[in-house]
Amino acid sequence: MVVAACSSAGHNAASAPRSERHSPSAPLTTPVPAPVAVAPLAPGERWITLHMPGGVYHPQAEAGGTDDYRCILLDPHLTRNVFLSGVVLQPGNAALVHHAILYRVDPAEVPAAQAKDATDPRLGWSCFGGPGVRADEAGAQSQLDGAPWVAAFATKGGEQRFAAGTGEQLAAGSRLVLQIHYNLLNGSGLDNSSVRLRVAGPSAHLKPLHTYLLPAPVELPCPAGQHGPLCNRAASIADVAKRFGRFGAYMPAGLQLLCGGSVAHPRPGPTQSCTREVYAPMTIRAVAGHMHMLGRAISIDLLRGNGGHRRLLEVTNWDFDNQSATVLPEPVTVRPGDRLKVTCTWDAALREQLPELRKLPPRYVVWGEGSSDEMCLGIVSYTDA
Repeated sequence: MVVAACSSAGHNAASAPRSERHSPSAPLTTPVPAPVAVAPLAPGERWITLHMPGGVYHPQAEAGGTDDYRCILLDPHLTRNVFLSGVVLQPGNAALVHHAILYRVDPAEVPAAQAKDATDPRLGWSCFGGPGVRADEAGAQSQLDGAPWVAAFATKGGEQRFAAGTGEQLAAGSRLVLQIHYNLLNGSGLDNSSVRLRVAGPSAHLKPLHTYLLPAPVELPCPAGQHGPLCNRAASIADVAKRFGRFGAYMPAGLQLLCGGSVAHPRPGPTQSCTREVYAPMTIRAVAGHMHMLGRAISIDLLRGNGGHRRLLEVTNWDFDNQSATVLPEPVTVRPGDRLKVTCTWDAALREQLPELRKLPPRYVVWGEGSSDEMCLGIVSYTDA
């Protein structure tokens, strides 16, 4: 879960040295990434390119699973404070990279990140959820209102440019965590994804960006006429917990509590929403949404305290491969007492149409980390008002 602490799920190569990236019994070739187009550098900007330590990674799911969430610690070797005015993800193996999130690791958090990295003999560490390095990461309010996100990408990667005059601030000594969700329903192989940072110095006088997250419940029953053990909601939640750790069992209830629903009697249906009140002024610069492969539509609305309404994001034909942020034509100021609402619609019938999902048994779909699960997440990029 993107707003939660990393689970304690283990890995399946505990005896392998950190330098070993793939099994010698399975000869795999290093992929050749497709080129990613980028805009020219502006005056005063430069690129920092970050490759995977060791060059490649061999995604491997937990026993019985089909997903690998891997956190990889990257060091941009910053000796002074900088702003990021854009980020490029170059997927190494686009067939396996389901999506990726780049997280900021502040200097005080670097020892915790290094400790997480050292506990796993494989490259990086298993991280269903967030990287698990923030001292306050278990605090849901902190994670939602000020998530340490830098950028997020779906399968195609590409460049994410921030709104003009804004940037993600990185202090000297900061690190980054690249969390990649590998979808092993599409097979196996190696990955050599890389990240490029468009860096501007302090003299650029950019306004620091922050991230506000809007999750909503997922309560999507099996379609009429479909039956199976996982069409039972409790059984489906137990399956999520088995695949991603016990925190996965808490998420459906936690989202009901966050969004004013009923833990005991959640409202099932293809459309779900969540409305949260804003307690501090902000200026919204860009918005984005995140769902998985059953998504049909997603929207983000600003509900004014005086009764006014403004739609900030409207995606009526969801394309999982295109989850880029939408920079608003004009910044929108939000005041305390205003509310932000995310609404998602899914189509359970797509499970029978998509090659990756139709071979899987029917299930009651709840919030989960896997490609066969779903999410509803609004992402708001803002500066202080």
